[in-house]
Amino acid sequence: MNLAYRDVRHNFGRFMVTCLGLSLLLGVVLAMIGIYRGLIADALELVDTIDADIWVVEKGTRGPFAESSRIPRDTRESVARIFGVKSVGAVTFQSIETESDGKKLRLYVIGYEPGQLGGPKYITEGRGLTGRNFEAVVDSRTGLDIGDHIQLGRNGFTIVGTTVNAVSSGGEPAIYLSLDDAQKLQFDLSPSATRRERARGAVVVNSTDTVSAVIARTSPNASNDNIVKTIERWKHFAAMTEEEQGLILTQSVVEKARKQIGMFTAILILVSAVIIALIIHTMTMDKIREIATLKLIGAPDRVIIGLIVQQALAMGLIGFAMGGFLIFNIQDFFPKRLVLQPMDGLSLAGVVVVICLLSSIYGVYTALKVDPAKALAG
Repeated sequence: MNLAYRDVRHNFGRFMVTCLGLSLLLGVVLAMIGIYRGLIADALELVDTIDADIWVVEKGTRGPFAESSRIPRDTRESVARIFGVKSVGAVTFQSIETESDGKKLRLYVIGYEPGQLGGPKYITEGRGLTGRNFEAVVDSRTGLDIGDHIQLGRNGFTIVGTTVNAVSSGGEPAIYLSLDDAQKLQFDLSPSATRRERARGAVVVNSTDTVSAVIARTSPNASNDNIVKTIERWKHFAAMTEEEQGLILTQSVVEKARKQIGMFTAILILVSAVIIALIIHTMTMDKIREIATLKLIGAPDRVIIGLIVQQALAMGLIGFAMGGFLIFNIQDFFPKRLVLQPMDGLSLAGVVVVICLLSSIYGVYTALKVDPAKALAG
């Protein structure tokens, strides 16, 4: 006879409510791990999507994602002439806030030259940019569809295609424009600003001949490190490989957010351990008379230990399964991207097992100290 199973059946409703409460807590832990993974994935998404081997930026800066960078647009011709460079592109990046259907929409504007490096990796619906003005390709998270119109700055743009997983390091969905359109959006002064500058006697020149970075893809046998050193010898630019750009994003741009989420995850795991220990202790105290009766009739200690440990493991694993099922089914409703990896789930399940075993120690200690005479108490 399995006493843990019998006891759960006897108090099934209470046991399941306890598992439900625990599942919500473990679900939050799993969600925090998913948010942590999603933060890293978002930070690296654009670098992976653009898939450039070399990034050329303004001297003294660490790239367009970490800080502002402006270099002449014609730098790409100089980079293209370096031995080992197969293709080049010029790109601009900026964040912008607009409205769509009466709601605020935060976008990450990426400008590139159609047919060159820097565009979306996949087109899921519609088509890519063809060089015509006032067209855009958007990430599906914007909620915009093909044929929709959106106002950016002083111009309206028509959505001609959609892509997926194109977001900034902060999770803002991307919108791709032609480089000319993106430069005008970024650098052109509004009419009121132009009049103000002219009233001050300033010469207003709307220069759009700058970009955030020049990107290059190299030949398979080329040495990226040698190309970087060649560019840096020009003394006016800085250059980095794709791996270095990824390190800057993960170890600088999102570092504080990554540490904060990691700290909250550790705190939640600790809180879960304390709560599981308290629940197991309470469940043990509720069965004091039953445990005393078992000791009175001569039941060995291993039977009592098995009763407590098995219930603790069942409660932890059922709670984890319910929490995982809940988070898996609502992950698309989170404002931040969740990345749920099987290995993370298995690791958390292992942590839950260890927590349940450790938390049951105090319950076992309390049970083994029970006086059999309590079974006869009134």
